[in-house]
Amino acid sequence: MTDAVLHHMSVPADTQSLQAPIDSCGPPQGAAAVARGIARLFRRNQIWVAPEIALPNGRRADLMGIDSRGAIVIVEIKVARADLLGDAKWPEYLDHCDRFYWGLPPTLDSGLVQLPAFLPETTGLIIADAYDAEIIRPASTRPLAPARRKSETARLACVALRRLNQLHDPAPPDGLY
Repeated sequence: MTDAVLHHMSVPADTQSLQAPIDSCGPPQGAAAVARGIARLFRRNQIWVAPEIALPNGRRADLMGIDSRGAIVIVEIKVARADLLGDAKWPEYLDHCDRFYWGLPPTLDSGLVQLPAFLPETTGLIIADAYDAEIIRPASTRPLAPARRKSETARLACVALRRLNQLHDPAPPDGLY
């Protein structure tokens, strides 16, 4: 098997869209580049994120993580103007995090998320490329209720541990176990 085939077999299907193929030349592009830059910024600040986390309401957070104090962070990544302006579902993420950020590449007009529809008094803004990121506008903290925090933290931990287990011991092709 080629490295690319092995890579896609060992990465859970729900994480592949924000990850670059193992045999690609150069840094990741598009949303994967923005995700990588944000993950690097967050890692330096003790915020640990995972890509593409399904939420109980049926939505999927591009990045979701937890900081060293237990606060839940969600980042919605947009790399195209039409995608940003056409997304009316993003407010449904707010009930699942303490802080919400927009993640944009430097090439996208960040002034768009200053519009009232994007709740600039609540949402933060991060500009990122494949190498790093910068918080342009901090997100306000809207603490989750204790029961919601507990369920979101447990769910995030289960997803992360399942993915880690699958990376270390991928299921056989016949799916026997």
